[in-house]
Amino acid sequence: GGHRPLGGTPAAPDAPVLPGVKTIIAVASGKGGVGKSTTAVNLAVGLGMEGLKTGLLDADIHGPSLHRMLGTTGKPEVVEGRLQPVQAWGIRAVSLGMLVDEKAAMIWRGPMVMGAINQLLTDVDWGDLDVMVVDLPPGTGDAHLSLTQKVPLSGAVIVSTPQDIALIDARRGVTMFEKVKVPVLGLVENMSYFCCPNCGHNTELFGHGGARREAEAMGVPFLGEVPLLADIRSSADSGVPLVIGAPQSEGGKAWRAIAHTVATAIQTMQA
Repeated sequence: GGHRPLGGTPAAPDAPVLPGVKTIIAVASGKGGVGKSTTAVNLAVGLGMEGLKTGLLDADIHGPSLHRMLGTTGKPEVVEGRLQPVQAWGIRAVSLGMLVDEKAAMIWRGPMVMGAINQLLTDVDWGDLDVMVVDLPPGTGDAHLSLTQKVPLSGAVIVSTPQDIALIDARRGVTMFEKVKVPVLGLVENMSYFCCPNCGHNTELFGHGGARREAEAMGVPFLGEVPLLADIRSSADSGVPLVIGAPQSEGGKAWRAIAHTVATAIQTMQA
């Protein structure tokens, strides 16, 4: 059964992986701190608002945070030895953060990380889904390779901030998915500009437009830009995704537009 850090009985070797999931989309970034997980949460909930049956898998094993961003508490129910996804904001979700103490340090080497991802794919009753969004850890390491080897990814969304130092790593992410034959659905420019809540003036703290230019240079779609807002930080901490809590805010409208674009791409794939 290989490494099984979460315990339990392994599935049969020939058991299908995610048999009821039509499309699997990865959300990735070349580096940490660019808002990848916040994007994954709002994208997944936004896809649900577009009418798609959506699941959200937190594959960031060393830094699971989606349980907090979704406002879930307690551990997932286990039925006949299989985990049941938690229902939150119209989607189904599972995160390692739902299974371990928040203070626990996940000091796991590559085989343990890959084993945990495998269990979250095979030991969970995901059911029938139009799309699963997978929040990958930063970089281009074991988790990414494990996922691409285990399931057929339909596409990837790359998140970056506008400055050159972040775009260098975003470029690596695009290249990695191209090498493993996974289509890049597009780049998202997060923290694109800061909206002053007092005067409404926009300040380009990290520059502006870098991800759009990089997308054009690499020949991949540009999905949109999301501003840097205090509401985005507070929504993540409160467990209410911005597309639900403040849908008419600049950030809420930006993520809804990105979700609509991705939903259109998914429906084209499934046609």
